[in-house]
Amino acid sequence: MQADLLLVAALLRRGRSLDHCSSALSLVAVLFGLFPWLGAPPSLPLALLCAALLSAGLVEKYWALRVALDAELFQRLAEAGDQLDSQTHALDQALQNLGLQNAQQAGRAWDLRCRGALSLLRKQALYLLLQIVIVTLGFFIVFA
Repeated sequence: MQADLLLVAALLRRGRSLDHCSSALSLVAVLFGLFPWLGAPPSLPLALLCAALLSAGLVEKYWALRVALDAELFQRLAEAGDQLDSQTHALDQALQNLGLQNAQQAGRAWDLRCRGALSLLRKQALYLLLQIVIVTLGFFIVFA
């Protein structure tokens, strides 16, 4: 099980690269959004594209935070060795105390937890993909 947890933690750490790309695209949105302040004529389509790009970037940031948290937790639990069961119980208790997990989710098998964590990474990647699509559409709208 420790090998599985280490692998999932390693995969989840790739979310950091996705987040860096998303941050760069969000910065592009901010820069283009500031163009009218620099003397460029205002453009409603450009403003809408910037707003959509920033919105998708904010949602990606949310998933990136969740993925980063899971990456750290999976890494620490993988290092728990023989104490994985007691550490899992302690994690579930802490998550419930903070209101981050329902009592029904406590005691889930690790394969379900791994699939759930990887689904968060997929959601993060989808929002980055959405940002890429928005930038591509914006390129064609602005320069067409």
